Amino acid sequence: METTTQNKKPVNKKFLIIFIAILLLGGGFGIYKYQHAQAHETTDDAQVEKNLSPIIPRVGGYVDKIYIKDNQIVKKGDTLFTIQAADYLVRVEEAKAALSAAESSFEVSKADVNAANANIAISEATILSNNGTIEAAEIKLQQAKNDFERYENLYKNHSITKQQYEQALTHKLEAEKQVDILKQQRNASNSQKQAIISKTTVASKQTSVAEANIARAKATLKAAELNLGYTVITAAVDGQLSNVKLQEGQMVNPGQSLFYVINNDETWVVANFKETQLNKIRIGQKVEIKIDAYPDNIVEGVVESFSPATGSRFSLLPPDNATGNFVKTVQRLPVKITLSSHNDPQMIAMLRPGMNADVDVHIN
Repeated sequence: METTTQNKKPVNKKFLIIFIAILLLGGGFGIYKYQHAQAHETTDDAQVEKNLSPIIPRVGGYVDKIYIKDNQIVKKGDTLFTIQAADYLVRVEEAKAALSAAESSFEVSKADVNAANANIAISEATILSNNGTIEAAEIKLQQAKNDFERYENLYKNHSITKQQYEQALTHKLEAEKQVDILKQQRNASNSQKQAIISKTTVASKQTSVAEANIARAKATLKAAELNLGYTVITAAVDGQLSNVKLQEGQMVNPGQSLFYVINNDETWVVANFKETQLNKIRIGQKVEIKIDAYPDNIVEGVVESFSPATGSRFSLLPPDNATGNFVKTVQRLPVKITLSSHNDPQMIAMLRPGMNADVDVHIN
């Protein structure tokens, strides 16, 4: 018995204390993490976002002068750079000349219409005058016919001489001829009036065409003036410029994205949560955000909205699980988190798009 007692090693009390402390700390930490997980959803797959306004010229040409530099703060309406405007000035002058020619053509057409209307009025007055003359001539003709009939009867009765009879016949024939001439003149006046009306119709159509040409010339001039104005490229929003990869004399094309203006008016965070974390996340829940660049500062936010689809669906080559190579993987859904208004403005101003962040959503 004495030998057995002597072979036992003494218990290291210090090791025992450390072991128990580790168990207590580990258990406490485990309990804390469990309780925290019941009231929070977290992810480190989150980035700061801001609106990026691309600078895209509407017209092409060679860069004339650059007024900005990399990372410069600009205000809305500030001139960023200009494009050589000589070609666009020429187009404006051409458009002005075309408009002047169209207006002149309109005035000529309008004068033709006015002249034609005046001729129509003259023709109508002539026709009315002819009608009155014809009525008077027909009255004289009727009187000449009556006189001839009386003289003809008297001549048959040998009451008058042949000379008197022939004079009555001559008067009747002259009256008939006069009526015929006047009617022919009236017909000619009517034909002339119809011809003038046709010319007036043509002139009116030419006037309409001239008006359309004026409208087209005005539109062309407006477009030329707009293009001339587009040679001055200005900032669309307040913000900070990205790297300005631009040189004087460089050729730029319409629709070419040159650089960006980062709009600092609105900042938010996009957190990509696993689909298994979304069960308890709701719009309006409070969020604590820790930016990797500033780990000692906590930014507060609110869950604003959920993406309509997982991030993989917006990728260049979205997965197609119907090909037979299906491997189930947990998907992530982007969640937009807006920053609260009571955050430190200086802290928010230091945030840059693309910065990584840890997000903690209070689900209870």
